[in-house]
Amino acid sequence: MTSALALGLDLSFLSDVWSFVRDNFDELAAGLRRTIEVSLIAIAGAFVIGLVLGAARAYRVPVISQLAVVYVEVIRNTPILVQIFFLYYGLTQGIGPWPGVRLEAFTVAWLSVTIWGGAFNTENFRAGFEAVPSRYREAGYALGFSRLATFVNVTLPIGGRIALPSSINTYISVVKNTSLMYVISYPELTTTVLQIQALTLETVEAFTVLAATYLILVWTMSALIRLLESHLALPEEAR
Repeated sequence: MTSALALGLDLSFLSDVWSFVRDNFDELAAGLRRTIEVSLIAIAGAFVIGLVLGAARAYRVPVISQLAVVYVEVIRNTPILVQIFFLYYGLTQGIGPWPGVRLEAFTVAWLSVTIWGGAFNTENFRAGFEAVPSRYREAGYALGFSRLATFVNVTLPIGGRIALPSSINTYISVVKNTSLMYVISYPELTTTVLQIQALTLETVEAFTVLAATYLILVWTMSALIRLLESHLALPEEAR
């Protein structure tokens, strides 16, 4: 009797969740699309920033390396919410002699998570590049490669693979951090669900759908990247 009652309650709850999805499908799909859009831009941007600044730090490039240290320390040691507020509200006041600028919510959404992800990726790539055995670089120099050619042909392929696991975690965090854009009312998935919940008062159903969607999104992303990681796995002697 108890089992039958529990099953009935479970089926009833699942029916309520499905009704919530069905009744608000268009809005939820639009919110998910915006989340994916911001995430893809931010992941690509974080990759480029991490690659460039990570290489600058690993190779001790003057000026750029020092600026990268400041950038990494500031971003990694301040809450991302503060960074979002600064970009969206703080810049409108201007900085010193520079006039204020108003950024659109979409711009702040992708820019804030790009800057955040780039700081963490800088350290990911720096550690990866510095972990490349010196004998490989020396072999490149012995073959007549320049410093840049050695980096492109030797350090980057090996160091990039070494940095891949930590970079994966950063990209996943970038996706999850897009949910913070509700503070500037950018209509990504979390903001959309919150707005629907405020209208329908279906709190449990709303947050169940939100959690399940992020789980599916992150699991799918993780599976795809793990496949890439296994495909690019270094041979034992290169580790």
